[in-house]
Amino acid sequence: MPETLAALHALGVTIPAGKGYFFRGIQFVAGTARVAADFPEGQGIGIRRPILHRLLLCEAEKLGVKFLWKTPVRGIEGNELRLTQGTLATRWIIGADGGTSRVRRWSGLEAVARRTQRSATRRHYRVRPWTEFTEVHWGPRTQTYVTPVSREEVCIVVMAEKAEDTEFARALGDLPELRERLAGGALSSRERGAVIGMCSLRRVSRGNVALVGDASGGVDAITGEGLRLSFDQAKALADAMQANDLGQYEDAHRRLARRPVWMGQVMLQFGKKVWLRDRAMRAMQARPEFFARMLAIHVGRATPGHVIAAGARFSWRFLST
Repeated sequence: MPETLAALHALGVTIPAGKGYFFRGIQFVAGTARVAADFPEGQGIGIRRPILHRLLLCEAEKLGVKFLWKTPVRGIEGNELRLTQGTLATRWIIGADGGTSRVRRWSGLEAVARRTQRSATRRHYRVRPWTEFTEVHWGPRTQTYVTPVSREEVCIVVMAEKAEDTEFARALGDLPELRERLAGGALSSRERGAVIGMCSLRRVSRGNVALVGDASGGVDAITGEGLRLSFDQAKALADAMQANDLGQYEDAHRRLARRPVWMGQVMLQFGKKVWLRDRAMRAMQARPEFFARMLAIHVGRATPGHVIAAGARFSWRFLST
């Protein structure tokens, strides 16, 4: 997303030309209904995760980060990490080890304020992108993301409440338009599955330990905000470490998560309640500017006043549709 690219650039990382595929906005597709909007500023980019990892790794090495590959951490004790062989003394311990974070467990930060959990399956197809948008196809039980990642490849992610509904044959059976577009396209990666979720922790720091990224909780993948949050959290955490005040990071973490958590809850309701989605799609088709305004809110290009005004106008249109 454009906001994610800005956060990445603030960390000193720029994606070189030719390493991904630019898209101009978001398009929702539900049956015969569709609505699209451009981003209010900039473009998004679809990129394979290993490419992004290499870019991040190279920038870290330029900054002098020392990597201890093949050195599992067995636990933490005060200012020390217990490694497979010996210990490592440290000023700070940062858990950036994903949604099943061991650092979170070791430091007693597992208390959860709110959690939702779903399943997802991902494939890459060797087909030419057919649109300049990232598409979200809404099925009876699934949401399917289509993101171009090169001139010859698209990434497809199926998300659902139940793992069995993320099987591609079942999901595409409910999406004939998408199934037809992918027909004949060869798979260009292994199919992967994962549990995704939206999780809010009561605290993300304790003593000299702090959590960042999915280890610190997260938003549902349907928001497309996971990476942006991680990058912005990293910068906020660095500022707090410099100030020797992790309470500053706690405040920043809550503030950064507020908008994507709200948007995630709205999108999940669209997925659960077909009648709600159908009425909303009709309302947005009739007044495309509503969808454009919602996208502006989603990418942080609208003030609280705009949010209230857009919500009031959309609610009136929704009720009269």
